[in-house]
Amino acid sequence: MKKTLLGLLAGAAIFAATPANAVIVGNFGINPNSAAGDFSNDPNGPVGGLFFDQYLFTLTGTSFITVTTASNTFASGGINGPNGIQNFTGAIYQVVGAPDILPGGDDILRFGPQAATLCASGLCQQLAGVGTVPGGTYYLAIAGIAGLTAGYGGNLSVAEVTATPIPGAAFLFGSVLAGGAYLQRRRRNKLV
Repeated sequence: MKKTLLGLLAGAAIFAATPANAVIVGNFGINPNSAAGDFSNDPNGPVGGLFFDQYLFTLTGTSFITVTTASNTFASGGINGPNGIQNFTGAIYQVVGAPDILPGGDDILRFGPQAATLCASGLCQQLAGVGTVPGGTYYLAIAGIAGLTAGYGGNLSVAEVTATPIPGAAFLFGSVLAGGAYLQRRRRNKLV
């Protein structure tokens, strides 16, 4: 009886720590651009609370990821009001096996979590981030504690990193060297 009670209490503790809404919200596909990477969600469900939303995507090679201004807007009440999200963060995880329903599993944290900051108007909070990661399967994790009527939105886009030089960079570099040598010759000829 005592072991059964301890098992039930341990199970209840684990359930209490699990976000009310830990879900894969969307899939951006392969190498998403800004048109494919729009996201938004109403993470509160019927009761509000802790959430860990995931947006899957796959990269075919090393890529530069940009998350632009994921934001939560609240007309009044602030972060702690019904439209606010407390501890509002964003992060990029690389999937190992299957996506974890909570942070801290097998998935690899590649960058973040980035905490949201209050907007200049004081009526919203926002976060953004950039980073370079190798090819693989990833998810953008948006997390926090949502008020009853809270929501958020933002955009993710990637640009594959290539090893080719920037067109014209060698020409520009060569032109600077040639120009410097020309000026040096003119100065030398004036002195003679």
